Amino acid sequence: MSKHLELTGVSIEFPTPKGPFKALDNVNLKIEKGEFVSLIGHSGCGKSTVLNIVAGLHKATTGGVVLEGKEVDEPGPERAVVFQNHSLLPWLSAYENVELAVKQVFKGQKSRAEMKSWIEHNLELVHMTHAMHKRPDEISGGMKQRVGIARALAMEPKVLLMDEPFGALDALTRAHLQDSLMDIQKDLNNTVIMITHDVDEAVLLSDRIVMMTNGPAATVGEILKVELPRPRDRIALADDPQYNHYRHEVLSFLYEKQRKVEDIGQHRNVKKVQAAGNESPKKRAHG
Repeated sequence: MSKHLELTGVSIEFPTPKGPFKALDNVNLKIEKGEFVSLIGHSGCGKSTVLNIVAGLHKATTGGVVLEGKEVDEPGPERAVVFQNHSLLPWLSAYENVELAVKQVFKGQKSRAEMKSWIEHNLELVHMTHAMHKRPDEISGGMKQRVGIARALAMEPKVLLMDEPFGALDALTRAHLQDSLMDIQKDLNNTVIMITHDVDEAVLLSDRIVMMTNGPAATVGEILKVELPRPRDRIALADDPQYNHYRHEVLSFLYEKQRKVEDIGQHRNVKKVQAAGNESPKKRAHG
C-alpha cells in the first residue's frame, strides 16, 4: 500500500492570557490508503485538534501534514469532514444540502443529469432517498447525520474525517449507521479517520486504533492494530476472544495507564506545593 497521509512532528500551541497552551506535542502518524483509523482518548487529549489540522482548519505550529505528496495547509474538497452535529443548512432539503457540496467540488465537470444521478447515488448509499426532499427539521437526528455523511461522500474525498459522528445518537441508530459506514467503506475503499469515545465502536470499525495521551501536550500513546476479518458482525464479535482482547487493550490504556500518568502528575504537583510551603519565609521573600 502507498503512504497516503502522513503527520510528521505535529505540535500546536494556542495563545491564552496566561501564555501559550501546547495542545499537541510531536504527533507522528502514517495512514495507508483505504485504512480506517480511530482516534481515542480522554476529553482534552487533542483528538479534534489532530482532525482539524488534517482538515486544514488549524495550522500546526511545528511539523505538518502531507497527503499524497502535497502539504496540507488549508481546507480542500479532498478532505471532507462529518461533525457530531450534522451542520446541514436548515432551509435546504436533504437533496439540496448534498447538491450544494457537489456543485462546489464538480463545477463544470458534470452535466445536470450526471449531477442529479450522483446526488441520488450518495443519498442511496446512506439509505436516505425516501426523505431526500425533506428539510432537516422534518427528519430525525440519525437521518440528519446520514445526510451529512452523504454530503461528505458526494465530494469524493480522498480522506473522510469524522468527529464523533454518532456520538449524539441513540444506540440502535448508532448501530445502523456504523453498519452503513462499514458497507460504504468496503465499496469505496476510502481512507477514514474517526474520533470516538466509544471503545466498542473503535474496535468494530477500525483497522488501527490510535490512543492519545492526556493533554496538555498530548501525543500518540499507543497504536493498536485490529486484525479482525471483514465483514464484521457485531453480534458474532461479542463472544470473540480476539475482539474482547482488543477491547481490553484500549480500556487498559485509557483507564489504567493514563490514570497512572495523571496520578504521577498530581503527586508531583502536590510535592511542589508542599516544597513551596516548607521554604523559610526569608528564602521565599528573596526567591
